[in-house]
Amino acid sequence: MFKALIVDKDEAGKTHAAVQDLTLDQLPAGDVTVAVDYSTVNYKDGLCIGPGGGLVRNYPHVPGIDFAGVVDASDDPRYAPGYKVVLTGWRVGEAHWGGYAQKARVKADWLVPLPDGLSTRQAMAVGTAGFTAMLAVMALEDQGIKDGPVLVTGAAGGVGSVATAILAKLGYQVAAVTGRPETADYLRALGATQIVAREELSETVKRPLEGETWGGCVDAVGGAMLARVLGQMQYGASVAAVGLAGGANLPATVIPFLLRGVNLLGIDSVMQPYDNRVRAWARIAKDLPTDRLEAMIQPAVLSDLPQLGADILAGQVKGRVVVDVNA
Repeated sequence: MFKALIVDKDEAGKTHAAVQDLTLDQLPAGDVTVAVDYSTVNYKDGLCIGPGGGLVRNYPHVPGIDFAGVVDASDDPRYAPGYKVVLTGWRVGEAHWGGYAQKARVKADWLVPLPDGLSTRQAMAVGTAGFTAMLAVMALEDQGIKDGPVLVTGAAGGVGSVATAILAKLGYQVAAVTGRPETADYLRALGATQIVAREELSETVKRPLEGETWGGCVDAVGGAMLARVLGQMQYGASVAAVGLAGGANLPATVIPFLLRGVNLLGIDSVMQPYDNRVRAWARIAKDLPTDRLEAMIQPAVLSDLPQLGADILAGQVKGRVVVDVNA
């Protein structure tokens, strides 16, 4: 027997979540069984746990879109028992049972060996959000980051926190955008050199081009803020867009792209090729300042998750929620 957070629907169609006991034979099919150490809470998790059911298609369901742990049993020669592994993406926690359980069974191709230098707890302090942040930084580097501050929108959230810490360690000046003034000290502790109030970038675009301000941008918000930022990028600079919290519509024109050569790079962390996942996790182990990870972590246990799911949907979560599934 092991414990898991189970989300189910009653006869009236209302979802409810509770910690329950499961057996191994209840797990879905897969090549590798993992003894999970830690998972996290991301925006998608909030949707899966919430009253509307969100992204979940089949009930009962175990949410948790990422996890890190130790291989318990394996039918794949690449992953022997005792190997430390991490999983992000592949719709785990949405279409396939996820990380909010002490055991998980998945396809071997979805896993990545945990790189040396990262514990399972540190890996989930990074999690899907941090993995996405590293993909965004790598994409900016591939295009070339210009001189001047690199803007990070939604900087107090999971993606923004890790992006801020990584960019600062790499030696870039980071301008962190936040709508919560009380997070300014937190962002400076991560390495931000400038705090930008969200209101400064929330106004409707009046001119398609403004002053050339930012040498690059990790945008975790989207919507109207992304449209405003595009007109402030330096010539040839790039924006790595990773989030839709501000909406999927982009009320912008083609002028920043045509007249200033701005690059808009879409980042999708769900189905990254294996080699790119390995590369990103190796870069995380190398370039993420692990001494700053503790400042990002909000610890949690399985019984906390229903409330935390609501909190993250309400924008009340700062940094990275790390769930100790065995506590």
